[in-house]
Amino acid sequence: MNGITRAWRNLRHRRKFVKVGRDCRFTGDRLEVDGHVELGDGCRIRNNVVLRTKNNGKIVFGNRSGCSYFVIIEATTLVQIGDRTGIAEFTVIRDSNHLVYGTDANWRLTPLVTKPFIIGNDCLIGSRCYIMPGVTIGDGAVIQAGSLVSRDVGPYEIWAGTPARFLAHRTKSVPAAERERADRLIAQYGIRRDRYDAAG
Repeated sequence: MNGITRAWRNLRHRRKFVKVGRDCRFTGDRLEVDGHVELGDGCRIRNNVVLRTKNNGKIVFGNRSGCSYFVIIEATTLVQIGDRTGIAEFTVIRDSNHLVYGTDANWRLTPLVTKPFIIGNDCLIGSRCYIMPGVTIGDGAVIQAGSLVSRDVGPYEIWAGTPARFLAHRTKSVPAAERERADRLIAQYGIRRDRYDAAG
C-alpha cells in the first residue's frame, strides 16, 4: 500500500469518531463506527471491526490499544478499554444482553440487562472471546482464546474456558518449571524496549 492510500484511509476513518488521538492507524477499508466512540493516542484498528453504541452509550479506548480483524464492540452505557490493551480477532464485547432468567417470554420481548464493561491497562484478550455485560478485567490480565467471560478477572490473572475460570496468576505462585522457562527466554531474548516510552 502506498503512502497516499494509507493517508486517505486514515483521514476517511478518523472522521467517524467523536475523538481520535495522535498517531492512530486504520489498516483496513471496512470499519463501522456508529455513535460515540473515542480513541486515545496511537490506537490501531484493523479491518472489518464494528464499534457501535446506542442511546447515550460510549466506547472509549485508552492510548495505544487496538482491535484485530472482525472484532465487535457494542455499548448501551459504557465499554472502556485501558492503555496498551489488545483485543484479538473475532472477539465480541457487549455491555448489555436480554433478560432470560425468571421469565418464559420470548427473548426479544424481555428487557435488556445493561452494565458497564471495563478492561484495564496492558491486557490481552485472545481470539474468539465473548465477554458478558458488567465484567471488569484488571490490569495486565490475559484471557485465552475461545473464552466466555462472565465474572470479574483480577489484575495479572490468566483465565480460560467456557465459562472462563481462573487458571493462574502471571507472577504469583508460578511453578518452578515455568519460572525457569520464563527466566531462560527473558535472558535469551530480553524484554523489548517500548519504542513509545519517552524515558527509554
